[in-house]
Amino acid sequence: MNRRSLFTAALSLIAALMALPLMASAQTTEAPDVQVKRVADEVLAIVRSDAKVQAGDPARVREVLDEKLLPHFDFRRMVMLTMGRNWRLATEEQQKELVEQFRTLLVRTYSGALAQFRDDTINVKPLRAAADAKEVTVYSEVIRPGGTPVPVDYSLILSSDGKWRCYDVIVGGVSLVTNYRDEFNQQVKTGGVEGLLKVLAAKNGGAKS
Repeated sequence: MNRRSLFTAALSLIAALMALPLMASAQTTEAPDVQVKRVADEVLAIVRSDAKVQAGDPARVREVLDEKLLPHFDFRRMVMLTMGRNWRLATEEQQKELVEQFRTLLVRTYSGALAQFRDDTINVKPLRAAADAKEVTVYSEVIRPGGTPVPVDYSLILSSDGKWRCYDVIVGGVSLVTNYRDEFNQQVKTGGVEGLLKVLAAKNGGAKS
């Protein structure tokens, strides 16, 4: 399984995790790891039964992502971590565009392989975190028939609205954020923030004047 496919599996599990928000209150009856496992199994069942997803129908896959995944990512935090100190070089308008372009890039890069994972199972490990933790890591393994289990870790932060949102996925020890960091920094070094935006727009099938 290549890294792109693994990240797709990871994103699929995040979609499951975020389908039902985790609330930072005493009303939360499930621990994060328990809910990840339960909802992940439910979403995998949908993937196995949805003919359009299995066929790789772009419209259907995008619909699933828009409804169950994208609203529950902290894309701004992801881009800030990816950009590092270069984030401060961007104007407010450029920051907004960077977030949107990065969001589009992830969807275009990973959505096409969603259907490959209907035979996978997810082994979620018990959560080790303080009861009042604002950031947690959920550790898991993606298991494919006949394959070696691949560790997939999810970095989650508790937002001000009381919902957990994902800002990084670490597959086999490689961070999704880190995976793009060198490329982004090189583009900023070469052409500035505006140059990076042009490269992202081109990758996403658009054009930035």
